[in-house]
Amino acid sequence: MFGFGKGDTNSLTMNKAHPESLLDSSAQDVIGKPIDRIDGPKKVSGTATYAAEYALENVAYGYLVRATVGAGKITKLDAETAKAMPGVIDVITDYATFLRNPQQGGETGAPTQGVEQVAYYGEIIAIVVAESYEAARDAALRLHVDYAPSEGRYDFQTHRNEAEKPSPQQIPPYHEQGDIEEGMKQAQHRIDVTYTTPSQNSAAMEPHASLAVWEDGALTLYGAYQMPASDKQQLAKSLGVSADKVRIVAAYVGGGFGSKLGIAPESVAAAIAAKRLGRPVKAVMARQQVFDATVRRSNTEQRMRLGADADGKLIAIGHETITSNLPGEDYFEPAGMATHFLYDGENRLITHDIVRLDWTLSGSMRAPGEAVGLIALEGAIDELAEEIGIDPIELRRRNEPEQDPEKKVPYSSRMLIPCLERGAERFGWAKRKPAGTDRRGDWLYGIGVASAARSNQLQKSAAKVSIDGQGKAHVETDMTDIGTGTYTILGQITAEILGLPIEDVIVHLGDTDAPPGAGSGGSWGAGSSGSSVYLACEALRGQIAKAMGVDEPSMTLKDGRVIADNRSVPLAELVGDGMEATGEIAPGRQEKTFNQASYGAHFAEVAVNVVTGEVRVKRMLGVFTAGRILNEKTARSQCLGGMTFGIGSALTEELVHDPRNGKVVNRDLGEYHVPVNADVPQLEVEFLHERDIQANPLHAKGLGEVGICGAAAAVGNAIYNATGVRVRDYPLTLDKLLEGLPVV
Repeated sequence: MFGFGKGDTNSLTMNKAHPESLLDSSAQDVIGKPIDRIDGPKKVSGTATYAAEYALENVAYGYLVRATVGAGKITKLDAETAKAMPGVIDVITDYATFLRNPQQGGETGAPTQGVEQVAYYGEIIAIVVAESYEAARDAALRLHVDYAPSEGRYDFQTHRNEAEKPSPQQIPPYHEQGDIEEGMKQAQHRIDVTYTTPSQNSAAMEPHASLAVWEDGALTLYGAYQMPASDKQQLAKSLGVSADKVRIVAAYVGGGFGSKLGIAPESVAAAIAAKRLGRPVKAVMARQQVFDATVRRSNTEQRMRLGADADGKLIAIGHETITSNLPGEDYFEPAGMATHFLYDGENRLITHDIVRLDWTLSGSMRAPGEAVGLIALEGAIDELAEEIGIDPIELRRRNEPEQDPEKKVPYSSRMLIPCLERGAERFGWAKRKPAGTDRRGDWLYGIGVASAARSNQLQKSAAKVSIDGQGKAHVETDMTDIGTGTYTILGQITAEILGLPIEDVIVHLGDTDAPPGAGSGGSWGAGSSGSSVYLACEALRGQIAKAMGVDEPSMTLKDGRVIADNRSVPLAELVGDGMEATGEIAPGRQEKTFNQASYGAHFAEVAVNVVTGEVRVKRMLGVFTAGRILNEKTARSQCLGGMTFGIGSALTEELVHDPRNGKVVNRDLGEYHVPVNADVPQLEVEFLHERDIQANPLHAKGLGEVGICGAAAAVGNAIYNATGVRVRDYPLTLDKLLEGLPVV
């Protein structure tokens, strides 16, 4: 027997289908189990260190200063009074370098910079630095800024007819197939309706925060960011330094939902201030600043046209969306994402156009596209079923495609209809009554359904796994855990393949000194980073077999022992001073030759008060399929969170923009109404088990966002079934229902 020293590494790259998985044949039996989060004790005890909590010596505190006009130019910033206040160190602005906008996720270039010309109300224009947070805040609120205002564009309806086609991106803004107009003419049953959704904010529990420190010309930023590998490059380019001079640490992130995919203004402001002062600077956004100057989900106006033949088969699907964003920004809310593949129909038109407004930047928010796009699509499907006079689930069943209706490629796996059928059985769908007929005292009851779908993606990812002399495994990648359970899932994968108790796996995340992971976003985190960990562990198994002197297939790893050839040897005895391997994965041909997506079905029951219009969600059920479920407990938690998001989208969440200056009016959690405990009933989640061998070596697909997709539509459809009142302007607040409710 012999061991491998730490200098001996093995790197394995994978980008082809993996029909067999080590997770199916390993002996440790931890994959899929509802294991508690290994980071849970740290979080509940307050010892998990978030960005604003690192204890560095001689820290100065920064408070960000926001613009108080919607459009115009800064003509004077009088800092002398603020500088003279007790405890104030400096007032710093760098008009050319400060970030005008945060950045989109995955981009490696600098965000839009330059703040002298104000682009939106609340834009970050300066940072006041003091010996205490309170002193910095007091001085910032007294800072006097003069502007030369200019005319802005603040009202969506005023400018909606000036919408423009965005430039081509990874998601094509336009798709046309067949003849939508001719298809609608031939249809026996037609729906032509418009749904609207408002701007929304991610409202993550942890605000955006950065702690910047320079040492020997290199920057370390402790930040609240979801994708450190690309965020590091964004930050370096924003500051004009090489990427190897920047390190980002984001070991724990208190939620993001897309708002922390790219760097935000506080990061560059803190870095510039720290360099100028020669000491660490901490900048934490106030909650109002998070609403002002981080990304929002765009409002949408979605025209839905559905045409079906006499049997309910779709022959025309039109999904035309108008969104909004700042001038010069190409991101659009891809509301038609799932419409491309969810239902059959030969004549198709899916478009996205942008209205240029001087509002806060719009960007990715949890399930960008499907979260609001399925509100319109699934609402329209419900309306079509009503028009035809058939059951909404039956209508979906009749339009189940055999292959991707646009790309003409097979689905890697698809269990939408089983999700609908299982949910119907479990929820009591057969007892559903005609719209407006189930009255119980002052309450009208109704049941609604909607499909869930979210495209699956694989991202380039790398991870290093090592085994030390005590037989413990260490996982290293800059992948993050934003509350999704990444620490635990990567630990489970490692424990399963290397045959270790989960307690003997130490997972290190969120540090760009480690191999670059996929980052948390797009529901690709577990599948991508998990696959790179899988491949590193697979390579380590080869090294262990060599040290044992046996063929790898004949070897069993379990409970920290290597079993083969009638021998059982402690793993620690075989590794010598240690072994390590790096696994790397990248997208391959599967993304082009298969349509990959996760699916589900939402069922909701609501009660609507006929006197007040109040809506209460009484119960919800989500049935989902997403390939292999890696951890039953963390997966369920993600779906519960998504369904709660859906309740908020359906009933309460709405950013209000002042039409005079674009200012976000309701910019805190007191006025922006996310669901609270009283709004959320007991939610139920069930997974239908499957394997998707085309997705990745884990056979798992994205799960983090499918829970929100369609959830709001199920609530909206239930409200219609309860009242007979169809409201297409979300959120469905009581004022929009009252007029159509029956006379008491």
